[in-house]
Amino acid sequence: MRRSEFDRAVADEFGPRASYVVGDLTLGGIGYRTARQAIADGVPPREVWLALCAEMDVPDSRRHGVGRLEPRRR
Repeated sequence: MRRSEFDRAVADEFGPRASYVVGDLTLGGIGYRTARQAIADGVPPREVWLALCAEMDVPDSRRHGVGRLEPRRR
């Protein structure tokens, strides 16, 4: 997962709460840091996304493959 995919996934899942979830919520799965801190510290966005999903009880069906753009049609 790229950072841009992480950003899209967070925005799609959490809508107007996205900035709070990324900047204020501490996540035990990544050392009790915020998502923003963890990414700045070099934690892979995929790992941060999964920790965020676990903390916020996002269903498994919405955890994988999110944030990707649809392929361009030729």
